[in-house]
Amino acid sequence: MNRGHRPLGIVLLVIFFGAGAIICLGAMLALAFPGGFLDPIWRLRPEAQIEFQKLGNWSIALMAVVGACCALAALGLARQTEWGCRLAIGILTVNLIGDLLNAWLRHDLRILIGLPVGGLMIWYLLRVNQFSQRTIRKR
Repeated sequence: MNRGHRPLGIVLLVIFFGAGAIICLGAMLALAFPGGFLDPIWRLRPEAQIEFQKLGNWSIALMAVVGACCALAALGLARQTEWGCRLAIGILTVNLIGDLLNAWLRHDLRILIGLPVGGLMIWYLLRVNQFSQRTIRKR
């Protein structure tokens, strides 16, 4: 990616992935200390708490991996690195595949609302990355 001016879209994606990392940290703490001050977060999606509890301690590890990936994507995008862009595209792609599988296996079509948003984010990152590569090659 071009290390010049940071486009608004990249700034928004840095905030998005940074928020994802913070949310994962909150979920990890809520899972590690059930009944604690973070327990009210499960009111947003009570079935998530049940699903995470089925995984046991693996749920904390899973949230740690997802949170670390989000934090790295935010850092890489903020620094406008190609690896940051690729990591962000990878995370969004895995999320889209997960949403498709959840909609198909659980027959919950509400999940599909995120597909166009995630698809637009991927399209934007691909477009920004291609533009940056063309700009760099011209120099």
